[in-house]
Amino acid sequence: MTLRIDISGLPSERLRFAASPLAELTAMLHVLAEPGHHPQFAGWAGEVRAGLRPELAERLREAEFLWRSSQADFLLPARPRPTLAEELDDVDRIDDETYVTAALVTTCGGNRVRLAAPSPLTDATARERALDLAQARGARQEAFAERLLADPAAVRTRVRHTLEQCAEAFFDAAWTGAAVRLATDLRLKNDLLRRQGIGAALASVSGAVTLAPDGDCIIVDKLQDKATAAHGTGVTFIPSVFGSPHLVAVHAPGWQPVVQYPVAEPSPSEPVSLEAVTLRLEALAHPVRLRLLRTLARGPHTTGELAHTWELSLPEVSRHLAVLRRAGLLTARRHGRYVRHTLNLPHLTALGTDLLAAVLR
Repeated sequence: MTLRIDISGLPSERLRFAASPLAELTAMLHVLAEPGHHPQFAGWAGEVRAGLRPELAERLREAEFLWRSSQADFLLPARPRPTLAEELDDVDRIDDETYVTAALVTTCGGNRVRLAAPSPLTDATARERALDLAQARGARQEAFAERLLADPAAVRTRVRHTLEQCAEAFFDAAWTGAAVRLATDLRLKNDLLRRQGIGAALASVSGAVTLAPDGDCIIVDKLQDKATAAHGTGVTFIPSVFGSPHLVAVHAPGWQPVVQYPVAEPSPSEPVSLEAVTLRLEALAHPVRLRLLRTLARGPHTTGELAHTWELSLPEVSRHLAVLRRAGLLTARRHGRYVRHTLNLPHLTALGTDLLAAVLR
């Protein structure tokens, strides 16, 4: 499963790396709404929540659907500005139709509203459908959707005011430190882009972002099958300190592609691909292979020893061992006449973490 961004014929200067105050604020708000995704920021999140005024805390709860499970597209600017105020001004220039549709996608928990042809602002049937979807998500989502559809201007003004209050309450202080790390990352990315080209720059973003062999497509390893194009607009890559471990992408029709990626830690580990995680899960799904792993967990064994232990034929054991090796769960080493199979404990131990990282990515 991948997100594919068509960049055929796109000049290298249309691939942009830039920091965005609004995108980083959105990442911080996601941390506050979903602290379980970001244990490394548990201390920061606890301090911020403890210091929030009750009015601002309630405002964040009423609008958290814009950044909790997914981020509204207008919160990830395709053309980042130096200040939060300038980026909020750009959001204000978006028409109601575009703003409301993007907000409803996150509020209703999917892309079903986005794909509906009639506008919920003007079509009664589309409006009821949007409200039904929001209601299924919860009372708060339904109330937010009702206010948004009844008076978009009022909701937009309130959301902007809430974000401005966040700047005063915690963002400005956090941004000061984050901006230094973002600037360092941007120097590296832009230098790679200038000196070595798009492939090298993408490789430095994440192991989950690659350039297709023909150079016409950016491939993002995510738990989705989507495609978009950057023709005439370009692609914007926004680094984030608070966004880790998420790799967020704007890919909806009508929006310029944007990818928000986590800035690497001082000693980053390469993300395991979704394909590798899937192979390991499939390998473990067979009861015979689990029995073989149980024996191998006690130490290296030959194919013959495993066949004897479990009363299986040599060809059957060989087939199962081949599946486990392809999944990276076994290693094989020859000792004289014999080949001994050994359990790859680090890969097996990390499987839960790798699965969670692939899902959250």
